[in-house]
Amino acid sequence: MTERKLTVTTNPAFPRVHIATDHAGMELSAHLVKHLTANGYEVVDHGPKEYDALDDYPSFCINAALAVVADQEAGVHALGIVLGGSGNGEQIAANKVKGVRAALAWNHATATLAREHNDANVVAVGGRQHSVEEATSLIEAFLQEPFSNDERHVRRIGKIATYETTGEIVE
Repeated sequence: MTERKLTVTTNPAFPRVHIATDHAGMELSAHLVKHLTANGYEVVDHGPKEYDALDDYPSFCINAALAVVADQEAGVHALGIVLGGSGNGEQIAANKVKGVRAALAWNHATATLAREHNDANVVAVGGRQHSVEEATSLIEAFLQEPFSNDERHVRRIGKIATYETTGEIVE
């Protein structure tokens, strides 16, 4: 797993943030790394390190997703961000990692509900779909929204996790 640690100070009030992108999200990613770090987040950048219009985003996004799961399993409060032109492929790649619940956010409601109802641990955003300001607002909403712990949401997430681990569909 390739990663660049950008800060070593962890603020317990904020999750550690793992971020990855493809070429279409590099500008947004650079902005978010600076913005989130300046606002107290510990950010780990999983790449890419340089612009390549022909890059293959799955490895970057899968590495970020793996790091989120590893941190969470170690008891570290961590969330992830995956960026692309639309965010769709990046979300799909992240969701292939066992334990990841990646959600595509395109407005404030989808960003907050992903956390509140689904306990999503990775957010996908399309860099070509929003201005930098809009995308930053969506990501901040996602990072700041807590999971509700409502019984019905816990139950539903549990059914998804059961299928993911055993292949059993729980009614």
